[in-house]
Amino acid sequence: MLVTVTTAYAPTDWTNFGLAAAGTAATLAGLLFVAVSINLKRILEFPSLPARAGQTLILFATPLVAGIFLLVPGQPVAALAWELLVTGVSVGTFQVLIDDHSVRAEQETQLTWLLGRIFPGIASCGCLAVAGATLLAQAGGGLYWLVPSVLAAIVFGLLNVWVLLVEILR
Repeated sequence: MLVTVTTAYAPTDWTNFGLAAAGTAATLAGLLFVAVSINLKRILEFPSLPARAGQTLILFATPLVAGIFLLVPGQPVAALAWELLVTGVSVGTFQVLIDDHSVRAEQETQLTWLLGRIFPGIASCGCLAVAGATLLAQAGGGLYWLVPSVLAAIVFGLLNVWVLLVEILR
């Protein structure tokens, strides 16, 4: 009996997604560097913003790394699964630690801090870890979990870049 592997568990079907995710993330990281370069003096006036810039860089680096993992030719599925799982857990933990030790802005409430600082890393990295775990288990969605991971990183990263590029000048 011939068993076919669905797209969710076939990394070779995801190379174009990996290229798009890595290219988009690298481009947006460049935008972040422009925002920080233009407004560095102003960013440093707010104790909470350097950590937010760092979080944004990590948000953009996460889909970049995941995309590169998808592009490794001939890589065993289990190796990719472990790479995604370990990256999701370690980077997510690192982001929460950064946010836990960063200064909260005066105008930030507990809710806006959770939604704007803690949730983005958990959403992006959590979905990345789930992608790895379900790919390893060959059940539960597999690489389709990369879609919300990458989207969360891009959307939340863009919101942070907007703050660092435009809102900071208000």
